[in-house]
Amino acid sequence: MELKAFTQLILPTQGRLFRLAKLFLRNREEAEDTLQEVLMKLWSHRQQLESYQNVEAFAVQMTRNLCLDKLKSKEWQSRAGEANWEEVEEQKVSPYQQVELSDSAALMRKLIDELPETAKLILHLRDVEEYSFEEIEQVTGMNVNHIRVVLSRARKEVRDKFLKIQAYESGH
Repeated sequence: MELKAFTQLILPTQGRLFRLAKLFLRNREEAEDTLQEVLMKLWSHRQQLESYQNVEAFAVQMTRNLCLDKLKSKEWQSRAGEANWEEVEEQKVSPYQQVELSDSAALMRKLIDELPETAKLILHLRDVEEYSFEEIEQVTGMNVNHIRVVLSRARKEVRDKFLKIQAYESGH
C-alpha cells in the first residue's frame, strides 16, 4: 500500500481513534501518544491492511487494546493518583451554571467510567462516534442483538445512577 492510499484510508479515522483513546485514558497527551503509536503500527503493517474487510474496525480494536494495555501498566497506575484537570471551555453562562454543568459532566464521565469495558466501548462507539450496529459488530466481534442489549443496559445504568444522585443532592 502506497502513502496516498494509506492516507486516504487511515487519516479520516484519526479523530475517532483519538476520541476513543481519550475516553479510555482521560488524558489528552496520552491519547495523542497512543494515536501516534497506532498510526505507526498501521503504517508498518500497511501491506497487510488490504486483507482486512474493515480497516477502521481493525484500527479501533488496535487503539482499544493499546489503551487497555497502558491502563494495566504499572507506570500508568503509579500516575493515576495525579490530578488530571481538563481545560474548561469559556461559555456564556453564569459562574454558578458553569459549576453545575461541569459537575454534571464530571458525574456522567464518572458513571460511564464505572461501566464494564465492553459496555463503555459500545456506548462510546454508538453514542459519541455514531457507529452503526454493523460497524460495532465488526469492532467487537459481538452479534448485533447482544450489542443492543449491552447498549440498552449501559444507558439505563448510567441514567438510573445519574437520576438517583441528582435526586439525592437536591434533597428529593
